[in-house]
Amino acid sequence: MKLTTKPREQASVTSPVVRVFLLFFPWVFRLSAKLRMGKRGIKWPPVLSQAASLQRVLNRLAASNKRVGKTLQLSLMLTKALARTTTGSTTNNPRTHALAHARTRARLFSSDTPAPGRPAGGTRRHHNPNPNNLTAKLTPQATFLLHLVQPCLDVAPWIYSLVFLARLPFPLSPLPSLTHAMASSADSSTSSTSSNDISTPRSISPLVAANPMSTVDIAIIEDAMKMANLDTLRGYATDHYGEVHQDAATHYVPQNEALGYQVLNEPTWNKGLSFSPEQRIAKNLTGLIPHVMEDRSKQCERALKMIRTRQTGIDKYLYLSNLKAENVDLFYRLLIDHAQELMPLVYTPTIGDVCLQYSTLYTRPEALYISIKQRKSMATILRNWHYPNPEICVVTDGSRILGLGDLGVNGVGIPIGKLALYTAAAGIHPEKTLPIVLDCGTANETNLKDPLYLGLRSKRPSFAEQQEFMDEFMQAAAEVYPDMVVQFEDFESEKAFKYLDKYRDQYKCFNDDIQGTGAVVLGGYIGAVNLSGVPLEEQRLVFMGAGSAGVGVAKQLVEYYTKRGLSEQAAKEKFWLVDTKGLVTKDRGDRLAEHKKYFARTDNEGHQFRTLEEVIEYVKPSALIGLTATHGVFTESVVRALQASVDAGGLGRRPILFPLSNPLSKAECTFEQAVTWTDGTVIFASGSPFSSFTVKNGDQESTYYPNQGNNVYVFPGIGLGAILAKATRVTDDMIYTSAAALSGTLNPDEIQKGLIYPRIERVREASLVVAREVMKAARRDGVSNLSEEQWLEWEEWGDPALDKFIKTKIYDPEI
Repeated sequence: MKLTTKPREQASVTSPVVRVFLLFFPWVFRLSAKLRMGKRGIKWPPVLSQAASLQRVLNRLAASNKRVGKTLQLSLMLTKALARTTTGSTTNNPRTHALAHARTRARLFSSDTPAPGRPAGGTRRHHNPNPNNLTAKLTPQATFLLHLVQPCLDVAPWIYSLVFLARLPFPLSPLPSLTHAMASSADSSTSSTSSNDISTPRSISPLVAANPMSTVDIAIIEDAMKMANLDTLRGYATDHYGEVHQDAATHYVPQNEALGYQVLNEPTWNKGLSFSPEQRIAKNLTGLIPHVMEDRSKQCERALKMIRTRQTGIDKYLYLSNLKAENVDLFYRLLIDHAQELMPLVYTPTIGDVCLQYSTLYTRPEALYISIKQRKSMATILRNWHYPNPEICVVTDGSRILGLGDLGVNGVGIPIGKLALYTAAAGIHPEKTLPIVLDCGTANETNLKDPLYLGLRSKRPSFAEQQEFMDEFMQAAAEVYPDMVVQFEDFESEKAFKYLDKYRDQYKCFNDDIQGTGAVVLGGYIGAVNLSGVPLEEQRLVFMGAGSAGVGVAKQLVEYYTKRGLSEQAAKEKFWLVDTKGLVTKDRGDRLAEHKKYFARTDNEGHQFRTLEEVIEYVKPSALIGLTATHGVFTESVVRALQASVDAGGLGRRPILFPLSNPLSKAECTFEQAVTWTDGTVIFASGSPFSSFTVKNGDQESTYYPNQGNNVYVFPGIGLGAILAKATRVTDDMIYTSAAALSGTLNPDEIQKGLIYPRIERVREASLVVAREVMKAARRDGVSNLSEEQWLEWEEWGDPALDKFIKTKIYDPEI
């Protein structure tokens, strides 16, 4: 008898079901052999009638043998993955569904395992398939696939239980019906007396040239297998943590006792080729380095040549990183003397690319890596740092790295780069710096699928659990290193504000994204207002971006206006914040994040402004600040609208435009675009460096110089000032003072060029001024633990005496 069916029913049989069992059969053979032979104490229990009971059976089975358990987990994952990608349809007749399910359950329970309500040992009968809805005409591909799958069906009835547990959206009964139909059409219609549920067909149709795997999505299978192999933590408890107990303390050789390679292998002791003959003899270095002596300039010349022959920023960064790991003094001498060229390699914009690839680029540890899995060992981990008594720490959890999103442990490049700038810009000794990454997992799917990813391969826990983890870190850091200042870096906005609010009065800490960015922008804004020609009372500012950085900057600028006589409410009314949903208003209809509520407008009279162009048309601003991490959001129409609103106020006025997002690939517009679209009148500052831009007009040339509103102008001075003042906490006035101090560091040449920040080559000079003023602010706020006698001396002699003190405390590498 020839069996036929509708095309859509044929697809239902041959597409999802056959593919699933083809996928399972290699594992099923191995698993079933173990089950039957009872290896490693595994016994096949009676298959129960309820899905919940079946799940418990499989769980016990998975727990009893690692390989078997992995097979079950992988099979379930792949079954679900294939089911999601198939479109096999079934009949919509409820009666047919019920009949199919009943027949499938009947086949689940062999003669060895009685079904509920049926006595054991009953005689089984094969039902005759209904040719109208449960049979199908086999294609050559389906015939071949069924031939491959058939052994699995004979030896592993448990696979049906697994499929039931997956709650797959396709029927299971057509497959056994189809098998019997094949057997019947091939030989006879008599009932089988074999112990197997399903008879094996005695003949298979000849194979055709068509690829039998053409309907299988191999990519889905490969991805699922890859993820199963990478996910080594699935199934373990997530709320139990052990404590590391180290049996021995680490003993380091003192510098005065180090000899030979002990000297050369310690980067803070190694002087390269500048060791004198006496030092080479005293330290047993004869023959370990070339028989030549070089001064600082020669060693720097060689290093610069190597850097400049590298083709990419990543390659240059890697060379500098290797240099720092071998000869710290030479690294920082280069960085200090060639700041304009090398700082963009050590930090933004290159550090963004480094973070994206950190797990691939990793060669040596450069930080403390604290996993939430080891949270009970926090103090032990902190004590393992190889330099005693660090004075400044930069910590991140990688949840919002620059404008790149959640990078997890890959974000550790930010603390490493940031602390290099603390040393280069403010002279904090490299041995007194401590980079830390708190690994709570990541929401970044690319990292989770990366086999080389170095972090915890799991999603982040709840905010409450991350808060507890952060509490434990701050307590341990204060216990182990009580004099250390902690700088928070690149936490996602909600956590950034909550952590700062919670810890600022308990510990010596500040957040550079919120407070540092606000201070550096304020320092530039003070100069920009003086150049703009727009009176202070007519200044109106639009912020594109209402995250932690945007709100932090806006709050710093509010303080600027209140210190000039405006009430807080009047100052706040000068600011309009825009996010991805438009102008931030109280009646916008969405749930505003807590940090946005302070600036939410109430004077919009029910109107909602959804685009930046609409907001500019409504507000008529004098300044536009960008902190969106979205490249190109300041379009030509936006910038020209800003220019028009400023021009409408009178002649000689200039627009203020600050596209501050990092790295360069996230900048809201380029310097060249800003100059072109404003006919050269713009007062411009960016977060990452742009080159100068020259415009030719006939025989005339005009060169425009960009400003870089880089946090490096303030955070090193804030940190140095807090350390030297022995501040018990970092106050708001210390942050504001850093901005005011920065605005006063311009020299005549920089003023002549229309700059609002000092040149990057002078960042050390600026940091000294910032540190001095921060120390004085700490004294005014009563948070300095320096002796009264010391302060009385400085108050008698003034800034020269305090400057001299600071210079004696800063690191200046000599080679």
